[in-house]
Amino acid sequence: MISKTVSELFQENPKHQDVEVKGWVKSFRANRFIALNDGSTLRNIQCVVDFETMAEDLLKRITTGSAIQVKGTLVESQGKGQAVEIQVSGIMVLGDADPELVSKTILQPKRHSLEVLREQAHLRARTNTFGAVMRLRSSLSFAIHSYFNKNGFNYMHTPIITGSDAEGAGEMFRVTTLDPKNPPLTETGKIDYSKDFFGKETNLTVSGQLEAETYAMALGKVYTFGPTFRAENSNTSRHLAEFWMIEPEVAFMDLEGNMDLAEDFLKSVLEYILEHNATDLEFLENRLEQEEQTKPKHERSTMRLTEKLKFVIDNNFVRLSYTEAIEILKNSKPNKKKKFKYPINEWGADLQSEHERYLVEKHFKSPVILFDYPAQIKAFYMRLNEDEKTVRAMDILFPGIGEIVGGSQREERLEVLKKKMADLDIPEEELWWYLDLRQYGTAVHSGFGLGFERLVMFATGMGNIRDVIPYPRTPQNAEF
Repeated sequence: MISKTVSELFQENPKHQDVEVKGWVKSFRANRFIALNDGSTLRNIQCVVDFETMAEDLLKRITTGSAIQVKGTLVESQGKGQAVEIQVSGIMVLGDADPELVSKTILQPKRHSLEVLREQAHLRARTNTFGAVMRLRSSLSFAIHSYFNKNGFNYMHTPIITGSDAEGAGEMFRVTTLDPKNPPLTETGKIDYSKDFFGKETNLTVSGQLEAETYAMALGKVYTFGPTFRAENSNTSRHLAEFWMIEPEVAFMDLEGNMDLAEDFLKSVLEYILEHNATDLEFLENRLEQEEQTKPKHERSTMRLTEKLKFVIDNNFVRLSYTEAIEILKNSKPNKKKKFKYPINEWGADLQSEHERYLVEKHFKSPVILFDYPAQIKAFYMRLNEDEKTVRAMDILFPGIGEIVGGSQREERLEVLKKKMADLDIPEEELWWYLDLRQYGTAVHSGFGLGFERLVMFATGMGNIRDVIPYPRTPQNAEF
């Protein structure tokens, strides 16, 4: 007999067919009702045991957390809230779970704080919340690859080890094989990286964008989806030291096309999970509702989780320049009444989450794309506008979280790019190949970056980025 998943069993028509299923015991009531889950769905299937036909020693081994194989007959359920159940004919314990040990873990059937769940991250996927979050994360990953595949993009694996700092922030993890206690030194007393494994100073990448650009200029449309790293000593709910980035790059596409692509992409992947993850979304929505009730009224979200998703899918994204946004914010009630933590006083200010959310949730009541930012607050590779004050950058703003996507039309003009690098003290020899690309059929090209965990946070309603990745890496924490 072929084993079926719990998810598959819920799709079966109960014709008193013989079935087999394997999973973990969520609960065992009255030596009769086993709630079994195998991770394929949020829902547990009820397995009804005739305890008089089962050996007592076997029944004692069926405890919360134990792994079992159940054989029986799939029948229409007599209880509420479920269409089918299994009348058990046989049980095999595949893995015992000591009740005393279980009682000290998050497997015990009671509510646990997210902080406690993080301390037992190797077990938290067994909880309803994290099972739902990780299934949604998986679905979003599939939807992303599917979208790009359908739209003619080539998937690029960009380097994880790099000698360049794409963002120019300098917050990178060093990669070295040198002896930390006795590294080789140059005549001036500095570490001699020419003796290192790669013959130069290398780091973990913060972005695959620059390398992706080189392949866009050969294959037309490419995207990366891989791990990136940032050594930023931040313990906020929005920062990780290791995170995943989606970065498409397209040749012959300007900023307008970039905005079109990003909007269509975001709507497509969110539509996918609405269609394929309804049960998990419903659970997370109810969980979020309970959490919101514990907050002061003025801090509560005005939209339910699925409403937020539909808010993005059903609305055309408003597009306006940074300059227009500054005027709106300067004249807004929160700014005039000094309710913004970071007041907007002049053009050139770096917008904060509170400003971005005001534009989306209060002023426009729609997702927003801001473009043409001041050059001084954006990266060197963004195309300089004719005013020489702004660059062809864009950020997409969502309800609840503010910025979710950042992108730009890239600077394709060699001399302009050289000058921008010189102004920022970025050595040409460090990115010679990036500059070199501008001498062989240079052309307009654009792309954007989306932090995957930020997208998962939006889709699941989770408030902390550490709860949407299997094992979070943060300052002073590399457990598991």
